[in-house]
Amino acid sequence: MEIIFLGTAGSIPTKERNLSAILIEYMNEYFLFDCGEGTQRQMRFADINFMRIDNIFITHLHADHFLGLGGLIQSMDFLERTRELNIYGPEGMKETMEHMLSMGTFILDSLRINVHEVSEGLVLKNERYKITCVKTEHTQNSLAYCFEESPKRKFLRSRAIELGIPEGRLFSKLQRGETIEFNGRRITPDQVLSDPIPGRKVVYTGDTRPSERIVEFARNADILIHDSTLSFEDLNTERKIDHSSAREAAEIAKKANVKKLYLTHISQRYPDATKLEAEAREVFPESYVAEDLMRVKIKKHDLNI
Repeated sequence: MEIIFLGTAGSIPTKERNLSAILIEYMNEYFLFDCGEGTQRQMRFADINFMRIDNIFITHLHADHFLGLGGLIQSMDFLERTRELNIYGPEGMKETMEHMLSMGTFILDSLRINVHEVSEGLVLKNERYKITCVKTEHTQNSLAYCFEESPKRKFLRSRAIELGIPEGRLFSKLQRGETIEFNGRRITPDQVLSDPIPGRKVVYTGDTRPSERIVEFARNADILIHDSTLSFEDLNTERKIDHSSAREAAEIAKKANVKKLYLTHISQRYPDATKLEAEAREVFPESYVAEDLMRVKIKKHDLNI
């Protein structure tokens, strides 16, 4: 599993930072979270084939998080893509897409788009992973997303041998979760499989104030990607804004017991964001400022018993 940060700027792009967009690659499948203006060009720099994206998840309907959809969709259609594209977002997503696809002479010839409005709970699931969302404290309908790998169980070869089961076909059946009959005995998978081992977990908050809801949502995540628009000092001198400081993001990470925190949505006032990273590390040492085109690999969880 790998995270590619395509855009890490806060509201306004800079020379170094494009607008919000994060891509997760999992088992050769791409998942795009937010699509700020210029996202498809960032994919060119990152050597990502955007035609492989089937699912896009929008956190909220501020332009810096979704305005890149128009260009991306038109490029896919120009390249004669016929495979369906699914776009998930909060209430208002369908109307927003209707407006976007009706601008100018925007006509799709090949591409078919399915728009799904989601609230809290399950968004997408199969046997390998699930994607869920919760509401955040930003706009009325803003969301955070969680990508979570399904739990896995390790086949305990030594235990199977202790039961006298010969290696080969019967091993394979037990590994697949099938019960077998051997020498008049009934052997179930539970007898030779480990307890479920939680899969890898990534949480992306989008824009938000810190909240206990996010703490619970991000509990024990491998990676938390959290809004860190300003320093704690600057946030307290601003008019009320619905964003988080680097320190607040770190406090959330610490409470949630995550492994690593990546700070994103960085305001243009910080051309050098080391101040934000230092502020966060005072609270949570495993804090890092995300940079455009940064790649973060997440290793498989240890299955050794």
